[in-house]
Amino acid sequence: MDTEGNGGDGPRPWEGVWRFTAPAVDVSVPQARHAVRDLLRRQGVPLAPDLAHGLLLIVSELVTNAVRHAAVVSPELAVEVAAGADWVRVAVEDGHPYRPTALEADAGQTGGRGLL
Repeated sequence: MDTEGNGGDGPRPWEGVWRFTAPAVDVSVPQARHAVRDLLRRQGVPLAPDLAHGLLLIVSELVTNAVRHAAVVSPELAVEVAAGADWVRVAVEDGHPYRPTALEADAGQTGGRGLL
């Protein structure tokens, strides 16, 4: 991220925390990805294209996991985006009562590596 031009005098105009909720259904995956993309653009968060692409891929993966594994007991999920001087964080939260555990995956599997 580019942090030049501020001189260290307080927060940049694009720094902040944003949160939105969505139903835990398949259509929420692309909607969440587009919402995060639009938010980053609207706020002017200075991300290189490859970093933005990776961030949006992570959003898609996390929302997919919440929809696939938690929707039965957690019909709503939340996406949070936070941006600071030289960082961006995304988080996806659901209301499932149990924490996920990492599973062993072999090289031939196409999924199941989420926590790894």
